[in-house]
Amino acid sequence: MAAPEAAATTESDAHTGPQSADDFKSDLAISGDPDELLAVILSKLDDDQAQDIVTIDLRGKSPIADYIVVASGRSQRHVSAIADHMQRALKDGGFGRCQLEGLPQADWVLIDAGDVIVHLFRPEVRAFYRIEQIWSLDTPGAMSRPPSGHTTDSTPQ
Repeated sequence: MAAPEAAATTESDAHTGPQSADDFKSDLAISGDPDELLAVILSKLDDDQAQDIVTIDLRGKSPIADYIVVASGRSQRHVSAIADHMQRALKDGGFGRCQLEGLPQADWVLIDAGDVIVHLFRPEVRAFYRIEQIWSLDTPGAMSRPPSGHTTDSTPQ
């Protein structure tokens, strides 16, 4: 009886994930204009009745993103629903996949949409971490005119 032949694996077959930071970025493939992406995110936050929406402009100040958006939900369930709806809206809008962190607990959910990073908090958790104040210290030139009538945090409180 002949032994079964082992399947030959090539180096490309063994590649199951990104090998460098550039590979990882292209794997996520958030596409489009950062300002258009921001507009979609802010619109979705409005649709889902997020509270206290703050946009921080990081263009030219940090390589991690062009904008950070911080918003609150009324409860864990509300934060979770906002994050889920945001993920679907970005995918359906042709912006590609985004990464979510913190969804099971939904006290603080981070949505990495590439050029825009969204932090969703329960109000108590947001008050504790004060993340918009941390980022505002390094961004004195935050957006001069917030899109869609949202506030922009440009100075520490």
